[in-house]
Amino acid sequence: MTLRVNNIRLPIGEPEQRLREVLAQTLGVTVEDVSRFRILRKSLDARSRHDLVFEYSAAVDLGADEPRVFQARRDARVEAYVPPVFEEPNVGNGGLRTRPVVVGSGPAGLLAGYYLALRGYHPLVLERGQAVRERVPAIRLFDRGGDFDRENNYLFGEGGAGTFSDGKLTCRMSGPDVDWVLERFVECGGKPEIRYEHRPHLGSNRLPLLVRNFRRKIEALGGEYRFGCRVDRLDLADGRICGLQTSTGYIPADVVVLAIGHSARDTYEMLVELGLPLQSKPFQLGLRIEQPQEQVNRHKYARPSDIEILGAADYTLVARGEVDLFTFCMCAGGWIIPSVSEPEMFCTNGMSNSRHDTRFANSGLVVTVDPRTLIGDHPLAGVEVQRRCERAAFELGGRNYLSPIQRASDFVAARAPNPADRLECSYQRGTVPLALDQVLPPGVAQAIRAGLPIMDRKWRGDFLKDAVLVGPEMRGSSPVRIARDPQSRECPGVRGLYPIGEGAGYAGGIVSAAVDGLRSAKSIVQHYAPLTKT
Repeated sequence: MTLRVNNIRLPIGEPEQRLREVLAQTLGVTVEDVSRFRILRKSLDARSRHDLVFEYSAAVDLGADEPRVFQARRDARVEAYVPPVFEEPNVGNGGLRTRPVVVGSGPAGLLAGYYLALRGYHPLVLERGQAVRERVPAIRLFDRGGDFDRENNYLFGEGGAGTFSDGKLTCRMSGPDVDWVLERFVECGGKPEIRYEHRPHLGSNRLPLLVRNFRRKIEALGGEYRFGCRVDRLDLADGRICGLQTSTGYIPADVVVLAIGHSARDTYEMLVELGLPLQSKPFQLGLRIEQPQEQVNRHKYARPSDIEILGAADYTLVARGEVDLFTFCMCAGGWIIPSVSEPEMFCTNGMSNSRHDTRFANSGLVVTVDPRTLIGDHPLAGVEVQRRCERAAFELGGRNYLSPIQRASDFVAARAPNPADRLECSYQRGTVPLALDQVLPPGVAQAIRAGLPIMDRKWRGDFLKDAVLVGPEMRGSSPVRIARDPQSRECPGVRGLYPIGEGAGYAGGIVSAAVDGLRSAKSIVQHYAPLTKT
């Protein structure tokens, strides 16, 4: 029997080595008896800025003494613990004429490809962009004012949008599949603490190394990557997938994992043209807010020493109203980036390195909209809403991927910005003062204008002070869902086609997308035997 001890509290200044001592006291045993334990969960209790406390849960293995200790304790914090077991499916007997093809190398495609490689399926991974070695310098060149590359940018390339997404691993899911994914991230370069931290964060500086290490493992297991290979059309016949027409030629395929990401709009259009069951769905749309990081630290921490222990402070805020406004993807000590996947359009996102060491804090500031209420019922209604906003932002921003910007106080007051304003912002290509109503649907602008004062009151007037708004921000979730059977995980009417991840509308972040890819890969294993190499 293993015991789980919950609600272990340590002041933030206490060394984590004291955890063993506190566990011994809680269980009524000696420190020497607590020789084997592991942290299951670690979170920060920040309800009082004057009394910041880390709260832990830990699994303790006491060997033969566990039943006696468990019976002796009457502490509600102690319970029996059965570690979750990761289930490996038995190999199916379905025949494959070709190896599985994974379209896209974001978190969903990455974990699907890795699991298939581990099980001996030698997957072929197709990526329309380039490997991180070529992708990173191309993005840096664009940040300095270079031309936009529609196939190799912040959204397309090895690792997908996740490679430059800040690396947040926060996930509402739990269980053995989540644990397995996090363990793989650690093996490929993530810090060990991501296994148990409440809000784990990899950092954009670490993600390129991590996705490269996944690729090397897949290739070592017999898989293959092809970069600069965009899927232009699916070859369908008799209710099943037969192959892929790509920018580099035709590829026959019996099984295709469609991990296209939330910004492959040309692929969505191709799927609709083929008659596949796509549906418009609600998604998040809004702006990005940025403040000095020191302002956030001052509000969240009571003592200057707190930042030395905890690092740059973050926040999560919700303003309840006729339409709820909420912050999303907060990047402490980060900067704002261009989340652009099509030429002559503009959209923002945020990222931060593991050190959170810039002077700026930024966060998405979004509402959830149903695109059908804005432009009608069409599978790509949300894509059209995105394009209209992004096209307006590009045109108004001077047609050079400059970011529209406005003081938050001016936006709330519906006051036109001063064209001569030189507002400080982390966005590297430059900004243009604009009234941001012009890049948002009217209802969205109204919801943000109503919600911001509520957030400011929660911070006692500290939230909007010195804050600027940029935008639009609308890549937090996919506006499209590709239908799939809940049991087989295949697209209805197309055997062998497995839509997965954020692009298919079944995930909302790195971990949930990775888990979705893993589960579809397990379904493939369950139904098909590996192709025998000759």
